[in-house]
Amino acid sequence: MAIYGIGAYHDEDVSPRFIDNNLVGVGWRSVDAPELHEFIRALKVGDIVYIKSFSPSADAITVRAIGIITNSEFVDRQASNGLVEAGRNVRWLSTQQFEIAPPTERNNVRRNTLYEVWHPVVQHAIMERVIPELERHAR
Repeated sequence: MAIYGIGAYHDEDVSPRFIDNNLVGVGWRSVDAPELHEFIRALKVGDIVYIKSFSPSADAITVRAIGIITNSEFVDRQASNGLVEAGRNVRWLSTQQFEIAPPTERNNVRRNTLYEVWHPVVQHAIMERVIPELERHAR
């Protein structure tokens, strides 16, 4: 299991559509962003994903929703009704938006479309919301 941040801005904010359709993904075609398509394919069942919004001028990372990859199915343009070119199915654990103060360090990746989260402050902020939801669902 790993934690990944993923953007949801495809010429407009599509995070509500991601949430409504229980998926995450990228809007670029594979010829334009083959590495992102491979990254999406490499996500594993049980990986945690969160929809993020981050602007360098913002005071925080906005987390719009947190979920778990539910199966190994690759979702393409046809399967997503044109929402994504490459995506995965997600079970949303939390759709309550919150903010994380951006950690200060060099070489951050938060402007990227998709990235694995390595920063302990961000990991903790995500996991403190995931664990209670998993416990609640386990009962």
